[in-house]
Amino acid sequence: MSIAHFTLATRDVIASRDFFAGTLGWEPIERPGNIDVEAAWLRIAAGQELHLLRVPDFEPSGFEREFGRHFAVEFPGDSFAGLKERLAKRGAQLIDPIRETPFERFFFRDPNGYVFEVVDAKRTPEV
Repeated sequence: MSIAHFTLATRDVIASRDFFAGTLGWEPIERPGNIDVEAAWLRIAAGQELHLLRVPDFEPSGFEREFGRHFAVEFPGDSFAGLKERLAKRGAQLIDPIRETPFERFFFRDPNGYVFEVVDAKRTPEV
């Protein structure tokens, strides 16, 4: 079993789509025509997608944090500097981890308020 997609609410679908495409390189893809709200789909990796839906009264949760709700993605550690630069330029808040790990990682809060953890794709998992 794997995750096929996750859906995030946003007040601005186009800005959110452009943020993820421009920072993480997720590819915008065609979406089904049977959705009656503004939406955008992005391909994260083979068989994995992010779905964005416009929710006019969306407010981020107070539980978005390292020891709370967040989404973790793998990214090449040797490309972290460039990724951090793109994230900052597009309005993300970079967040240092609270807990130390034997591999490099960092967090960011996207312009919607969601928190993402970025871990080195070549890391050795903790035990």
